Amino acid sequence: MNSGDTAFVLLCAAMVCFMTPGLAFFYGGLVRKQHVLTIMMQNFISMGVVTVIWFVCGFSLAFGSDVHGIIGNLQYAFLNGVGMQPSNLYGQTIPFLAFFAFQLMFAIITPALITGAFADRMSFKGYLLFVALWSIAVYIPIAHWVWGGGFLQQMGVVDFAGGLVVHESAGIAALASAIFIGKRHIAPGESTSPHNVTYVALGTGILWFGWFAFNGGSALAANAVAAVAVVNTGVAGASAMLAWLCLGWLSEKKPSFTGSLVGAIVGMAAVTPGSGFVQPWGAFLIGIAAAAVVYTVIRLWAKNVIDDALDVFGAHGVGGVLGTLLLGVFAVKGVGGVAGLVDGNTTQFFIQLGAVAIVGAYAFGVTFLLLKLINRFVPLRVPEAEERKGLDAYLHGESAYEFSETVVEPTLEA
Repeated sequence: MNSGDTAFVLLCAAMVCFMTPGLAFFYGGLVRKQHVLTIMMQNFISMGVVTVIWFVCGFSLAFGSDVHGIIGNLQYAFLNGVGMQPSNLYGQTIPFLAFFAFQLMFAIITPALITGAFADRMSFKGYLLFVALWSIAVYIPIAHWVWGGGFLQQMGVVDFAGGLVVHESAGIAALASAIFIGKRHIAPGESTSPHNVTYVALGTGILWFGWFAFNGGSALAANAVAAVAVVNTGVAGASAMLAWLCLGWLSEKKPSFTGSLVGAIVGMAAVTPGSGFVQPWGAFLIGIAAAAVVYTVIRLWAKNVIDDALDVFGAHGVGGVLGTLLLGVFAVKGVGGVAGLVDGNTTQFFIQLGAVAIVGAYAFGVTFLLLKLINRFVPLRVPEAEERKGLDAYLHGESAYEFSETVVEPTLEA
């Protein structure tokens, strides 16, 4: 066991944990002011719900011994057998508990990503059921297929830090959720612009900080691959930020601060699956391609009847899919042991393409069925009147902003 690797992975776990509050601020700034606490609550409560599930059975089902390529067994339920010694399969120089902690943070943020799609209109009871059931029925099986020895990993599918497991699964689930929940009730003339761009900037800064650990920590050691992943994360985020800024500037005639922030998130999402497999020049191109493709998709999506409130499908679904495919193009064997088209391997791209199709179909279908099931017992959509007034007061009895007027009493002057 290596103390340096252990310290590195534990620090990365803490940084990735910080990304969920960062996401809460990012989403909180993008919604209208009467809904900000609701979406932040949805993000934070994922930390509680998913941690309990991960401890009880989730980790074991994802990383326990493979059962027919579909799911893990329950050998690690309640952390049985997950101790201070390294695992032969997951991080051979770190305690198995450190791997548990690091993977827990991925499991927490993935369902939280989906909340942006149905922002402003889902009931809290329905959301609690959704985040629990979705984690068990969608996230955990996909994590096992790709990372836990399941059939996709056996096929040769690679995903360094979550293009399939995190971004595509959440993005496709967001699409299914937006379709099922329906459009927001927006009054004529009401603005849906971000109510607090400074929150968006704060959230982006936290996410960018944590993303270095999200990708770098996936090497599970303080080594050269981790260094490459960290550099690629920053390069892709930067190139996508500038590309998005330029596209928006040309289209809207003004440079948008919010747009540049969204662009950075898109770039880092897209490079996530290949961050430990590509050279920095590949990450640079992935960032530019992601900005161009996702910007175009979101612009077209705005004209569609489906109301994905915060463009989760575009940013994470399309970004995750694109990055997973471009991994099959730009991967270099000398970096992470996987070769893509530029390195002479003509098959990896098609392996990745098959995985994208399987994960997308599964995430969409199961998410839609879960929403239908939950809605039979707990209404997922809040009443229209309460939605128009604001979910913060209706669901939580709280308000993000309390302004009191200072009354100055008149005085008699001598």
